[in-house]
Amino acid sequence: MTCLADHNTHVSSEGANRLLWLDASRTLALLAMVVFHFSRDLEIFGILPSGFTMTGGWAVFARVIAGAFLFLSGVSLIVAHGAGLRFHAWAKRLAMLVLAALLVSVGTYVAFPESYVYFGILHVIAACSLIGVLIITAPTWALIVSACLVLVADAYLGRQVFVSPWLAWTGLGSTVRPSLDFLPLVPWLAPFLMGMAFAKLVPMRGVFGTMQTTWLANAMTWPGRHSLAVYLCHQPVLLATIWVGTRII
Repeated sequence: MTCLADHNTHVSSEGANRLLWLDASRTLALLAMVVFHFSRDLEIFGILPSGFTMTGGWAVFARVIAGAFLFLSGVSLIVAHGAGLRFHAWAKRLAMLVLAALLVSVGTYVAFPESYVYFGILHVIAACSLIGVLIITAPTWALIVSACLVLVADAYLGRQVFVSPWLAWTGLGSTVRPSLDFLPLVPWLAPFLMGMAFAKLVPMRGVFGTMQTTWLANAMTWPGRHSLAVYLCHQPVLLATIWVGTRII
């Protein structure tokens, strides 16, 4: 599970034009993600019992984090392109997401071939970004209804529509292979659409305004402005830290 809601945001990195509260929200979600992944990595090293983070409050925690990042991704899409699609910027960021997702798939396949990530958070954010651009001009009510329909499909259709394992990514397939991080389009498209609707419904600058750009604000929001890089780097750092710790202790 990871995040990267900044994939569509394009506002000035300096000054009052940037919605620092949005960057701060990503930073908070990133911190929660690191906490979860650190606990998950402790399972890999046998320090915590197997399955510890997959049940109870930890399972809820993971879903809340994933939902938060997808929601913020939907908000970011409207903030960046709601006034008019800047195709080059969007396509460039989408290409970066796809390449990063591919890197995660290849890397996890090498390390964990039996449970590699074939459709994780980066993959679903890329897919949602493509869908979101296609419906970016849809009215708020249509986005909310669409999000509700996705949740209804998840509740009443579940994984009963497709048999082929190649369609597991839809969330409607009955054959799902094990994966370290699996977030299918259904139901995870729903929070993305709700984020789009929220950004259309609530004037981002008029209601939330902008945070004063200070060194503290910049420090707090730096991870949120570079969430893709943070995501790609945090797991190797965590795993190396735990490995060194186990050797020292």
